[in-house]
Amino acid sequence: MNAYPQFYDIVKHRYSCRGYDTTRPVSADALTAVFDTARLAPSAVNRQPWLFIVAATEAERQAICEAYPREWIKTAPVLVVACGLHDEAWHRPADGKDHTDIDVAIATEHVCLAATSLGLATCWVCNFDTALIRRAFALPDTMEPVAIIPLGYPAEGASERHPLRKGIDEILRYGGF
Repeated sequence: MNAYPQFYDIVKHRYSCRGYDTTRPVSADALTAVFDTARLAPSAVNRQPWLFIVAATEAERQAICEAYPREWIKTAPVLVVACGLHDEAWHRPADGKDHTDIDVAIATEHVCLAATSLGLATCWVCNFDTALIRRAFALPDTMEPVAIIPLGYPAEGASERHPLRKGIDEILRYGGF
């Protein structure tokens, strides 16, 4: 049973794009629509401990490309740094667990799904030089660069790679383990 066919279709078609159409800019209206979904994302105790920074200058773009030195990232017309605000996040009283990463991940995936719904593509990039990003964007100590999100229209021939996914019986249990 598929109760949400449109949503399921968006989820099914979201993929990690590694090639963008360099001739198609992303409009400011599209960016606003995409990032407005982050504002609506749930977070622990509704703290919303995130900030998305769009690389606005060539120096900022260059810093991102140096922090993640793969050629394909240079093709993305928009480069975004998803940041977590540790001093604003909820910390679980029982053990002090900081929920920043969880909350930023939820908001970032809202952004990725919203982009997909508009025909845009994204990719989560987590393996990057955080110190370089921190310096390039003058991030305070309480703010952590969590992910880089390249965003744009996919290049012709960019494929929707769907690696083998676990079956529902491998990820869902009723009762205990």
